[in-house]
Amino acid sequence: MKFSPKPALYLLLTPLLCNPIWAFQSEDLTPEFSFTAGIEGPAVDKDGVLYAVNYKEEGTVGRVDEKGQAEVFLKLPKGSTGNGIRFDREGNMYIADYAGHKVFRVSPGSRSPEVYAESPEMNQPNDLAISDTGVIYLSDPNWQEGTGNLWMIPKAGELVLLETGMGTTNGIEVSPNGKYLYVNESEQRKVWKYDILPDGRVNNKRLLISFVDHGLDGMRC
Repeated sequence: MKFSPKPALYLLLTPLLCNPIWAFQSEDLTPEFSFTAGIEGPAVDKDGVLYAVNYKEEGTVGRVDEKGQAEVFLKLPKGSTGNGIRFDREGNMYIADYAGHKVFRVSPGSRSPEVYAESPEMNQPNDLAISDTGVIYLSDPNWQEGTGNLWMIPKAGELVLLETGMGTTNGIEVSPNGKYLYVNESEQRKVWKYDILPDGRVNNKRLLISFVDHGLDGMRC
């Protein structure tokens, strides 16, 4: 995860046409410091409601309306701290717990997180991506060593290690057509592309983008 000196959610305003390119202006959506320095996520449910982790205190998930008014939506069990959030087509919320080496699922209409998958072999579950078939992909960096793993969760309670010994895996995403998986490495500043096989596993890894400076965090298509 990456800490922000001013933990606030930001809203991208309607793009303005500035000949010949699009330009964006951002502004604070929530008051500064309403989330902790560990703010991560964010994700939007099917009703357009925004969620991010660590609202007011570590270990929470905050819910934010369109005016930037936030509330504590839920608290994770003691010892757990959320990072990435994703929703599936059925409206289930999935939360990567980097402190407790778990992934939680919260059913629609519920505020009670249930363990969906866990393993002591995980480093720090970071970010999530979900395919059209419901397979979850999970980045799992080891920040101290500058390495990372890539996991697949085909169903509840089942973990498959797809790759180990990577760089600091962080942002992760499935392509809109469902054919490709993208994974970035924060410290190595690389984005990798994989083909997704019918069983959800991946192959044909190749370098998609490499950056010469800065670092990488969350990623979306």
